[in-house]
Parts: sequence; structure tokens; C-alpha cells
Amino acid sequence: MAKVTKKRQAANKLVDPETLYSLKDAAALVKKTNTTKFNSSVDLHVNLGVDPRKADQAIRGTVTLPNGTGKTKTVLVFCTPDKEEEAKSAGADYVGLDDFVQKVQGGWTDFDVVIAMPGVMAQVGRLGRVLGPRGLMPNPKTGTVTNDVGAAVEDIKKGKIAFRVDKFGIIHSTVGRVEFEEEKIYENAHEFLQTLVKMKPASAKGIYLKSITMASTMSPGIKIDPKGIK
Repeated sequence: MAKVTKKRQAANKLVDPETLYSLKDAAALVKKTNTTKFNSSVDLHVNLGVDPRKADQAIRGTVTLPNGTGKTKTVLVFCTPDKEEEAKSAGADYVGLDDFVQKVQGGWTDFDVVIAMPGVMAQVGRLGRVLGPRGLMPNPKTGTVTNDVGAAVEDIKKGKIAFRVDKFGIIHSTVGRVEFEEEKIYENAHEFLQTLVKMKPASAKGIYLKSITMASTMSPGIKIDPKGIK
């Protein structure tokens, strides 16, 4: 059994496991309960009252966090030669087609987001076995299959993130870093949760936001009152 460090013990004492905190209180508390020496991510885990097996309840989308994620995303763009300069000027880290398709087929995945033009998806589609399990496959629903590659790259560099519900009906997403001011953590989390509320499927019955937990890396979870999310 893993030994609980003194820092974790102290952090645990700050969080009442029976209390449902407001989003603002959670944003302040998540900074106080951080136990790592590095700039940990702040994550939200949202349990939704949906059935992911039903196509209209398989929640998936994007949101641009007002204060970014605190991490610069590495972007790979698959495009035709005439669009390469546009992608590079927007800040893409890797741009091309055939050479990068071969490289990814060989197992290379040193990137966070993949953007592709519709016209090259036939080649990119062959990478499903590599990109699919890692959640990196371009998709029109997340804006990563587009001819406007420059705008797509800029959005991601500014803090646009993609999310999707897992098979258990839970969405996990980073909404910042512990070095952020608590107000910025709150603003990002609020924007993310409001986006989820707006995406509630008409066919989803009963309680939609079943539970919400905020936590930083290796720190205790802070339960948030779903009723406070309008």
C-alpha cells in the first residue's frame, strides 16, 4: 500500500469530503491543496446523466478557455503545399503531409493536436490505429478538419480545447494550472461548465450534471455543487 506523504495528509485535511463547494471556493481551495513541486494541471471531472451509447448523447465538442490552459499545445497540420505557409505563420509546429503520415505510421506521436484539411483525410485516415486510441484523430466536430488551417491553429494556441464523454458518462478536462490566480481558474472552469450545460441533449432525462470534481495532479478531489452551475 502506497504511503501517504505529509503534504498529502495536510491537503486532505483542508477538504471536507462531505461538502459540496461552490465553484469559486473550489478554485481557491485547489491552489491550497496542491502537493507537487511542479506547476500541476487543474482538472475537472464531470459525471453527466447521459448514455454515451446513444449517438445524440455522446457529448463531444470544443471550448476556448478565456485564460488558456497554461500549456502550449504542439500542433501537427496535415495539408496541401499551398496551405503550408498559412499553417506555419499561425504557429503550427509541424506542417506537411506524406512525410509526416509515414512518420506517424512508424509510431511518432510527439504532438498534442492534429489538424487536417478535408482533402487529405484519405491519407490521414490510414493513421486511425495510431491516432484514434490517443484521441488525436482530426474530426469536423472539434474543428480539426478544416480548410481554414491558420484559424484552427490560432484557436488552439489561444486555449481552445476538445473534450468528449467517455463510456462511463464522464468528461475529464484540464481547465488551467495551479500557478493561475484563483479567479482565472474559476473563469476557465465556469466557461467549460457553461458549455456543457448548453450541450445538454434533448433526449437526456433526469439530472444532467450528476457530479463535478476539481483536483490538481496528485491532490485530493474537491466536490462542487452542481446546483450552483446555471
